[in-house]
Order: sequence, then C-alpha cells, then structure tokens
Amino acid sequence: MKVGFIGLGAMGSAMASNLVAAGHHVMVWNRSETAAQKLASLGAKAVSTPDRAAQVEVLHSMLANDQAVRDIFFDGGLLDAMDPGIVHVNHATISVALARELADAHAKRGLGYVAAPVFGRPDVAAAGKLNMLVAGAHGAIETARPLLEAMAAKLWPMGDTPERANAVKLAGNFMIVSAIESMAEAAVLARAHGVSAADFIALMTSTLFASPVYQIYGKAMAEERFTPPGFALPLGLKDVMLAQDAAQAQKVSMPLASVLRESLIEALAHGAEDMDLAALAQVSARRANLDGRA
Repeated sequence: MKVGFIGLGAMGSAMASNLVAAGHHVMVWNRSETAAQKLASLGAKAVSTPDRAAQVEVLHSMLANDQAVRDIFFDGGLLDAMDPGIVHVNHATISVALARELADAHAKRGLGYVAAPVFGRPDVAAAGKLNMLVAGAHGAIETARPLLEAMAAKLWPMGDTPERANAVKLAGNFMIVSAIESMAEAAVLARAHGVSAADFIALMTSTLFASPVYQIYGKAMAEERFTPPGFALPLGLKDVMLAQDAAQAQKVSMPLASVLRESLIEALAHGAEDMDLAALAQVSARRANLDGRA
C-alpha cells in the first residue's frame, strides 16, 4: 500500500519503520531531515514537504501536540492539499476539542479520519507491540487496518466517533502519571525510615504492583536514570492538562489531576525539561529534604 508518515520523533520513527518492514511503500516527512533520512536508509522515501507525503492512500501522523497538528494540517494547508478519499490516521495525543474539529474538517473535504493514539514507549513501538486505540468511520478503519496491525499488538476499538479514542488516551495517561507520582511519594516515605528506594520498589513491583508501568518507571527511579526520556516530562504535563480540559468540558471532577499538574510544573521549574516522567522522584525527594541518592 502507498503510505505517508509525518512526524518522526522517537515514536513516529519506530512506527514508520514497521510499515517499511511490512513491505509498504512509505513516504516520510519530518521538520528535521535527519529523522527522515534515517527512515530512508531503511527503505522509505524521504520527501521535502508534508503535501508530498500526503499523495498516498493512507497518511499517518504522529505530531507532538495540538499546536503542531494545527500548524501542519490547518495553518500549513495540508488538509486542503489532500485528495478526497485519502484516509488520515492521527496517532497524536491531542485534546478532545481538536479531535472533534479535525473529524469535522476531514468530513467536509471528503477525507477519511481515524483517531489511533497508542500506549507504549519507543521500544514497544519499534517491536510492533503497541496497544492502539482506534475510532472513526468503519470504512476508514478497514482501509487502514493492515497498516495499524503492522504497528500494534492489539487494536482496541472505541467506536465511530474519533474523539472517544483521544478521551481514553488522556484518561490512560492520567493513570500512568498518577502511578508514577504515588510510587515516588511512597518510595520517599520508605527512604525517610531507612529503607532504600531500590529495595522498596523491588518489593512493590514484584508483588502488589507487578505491572509494566510500575516496573519500568520504578526501575528508572531506583537507578536514578531519567534520560533519555521514554515519556518526556513536558508531554506528561501536557496530557494531564488536556485531561483536565476534557473533564471540565463534561463537568467531571478530577482533584488528583491538580496535584499531578503542580508536581510536574515543579519538576520543570528545577530543570527536568529533557527528563522522563520518572524524574517525579526528584520532586518528592526534594520536598522531603532527601536529595541524596536513593
């Protein structure tokens, strides 16, 4: 199948590489040419503009945030440059409000639109083992299905309304950040009573909380290994704030989200812009005057 992919950060590059490996003709574009050239070395075709990447049957995008999506598809005119009948699969974690706007804008232009945000870090994406949420019109999803299955271990259908997938993605990321914050605070409590964070985390992640989120982020906390980020802390803040916006729109109370927001902002204020969400451990340690090693 002739496929386009724009947005080649750590996640996008890994996902696009699986489309190449599956034998599809993949055209790629990224603001930074380095990432596009790396995909080209695997067999993709790097193009110079987003509209050239959209001269395909299915266009995938994995952009960083709402503004990046707006810059390319609305302000940059990509939606107007796409031929009717093309299916756009948007993997980005974006606001529910923008998801609705995108669905309407695609429908008005005769374009298919599928929201397909993912759960999984870059290494999971590279292995083709993502859990992918999928929502949109049945026909558009079926057109894209072989491509989605090449990148995911499982597709999770969320109905025919695209923004449902984005709401679920934000709810899931809220739970991830909540788990990390609670583990950071608990580990500091153990440290304050003479138990190392490593010993405490090893116990919890082998017994009561033996699941990937606790194990992956707990190991990073115990080893104080916060770079390179698998889930960058600024993106965590973005997602928590988007979850708050989505909650407010439906009059849903999420008091814990305010706590998470403040911890994330505090981490950024202390220079964690390029760190993983596991760096929330530093915030809890600093608050308890336990800035030394775990």
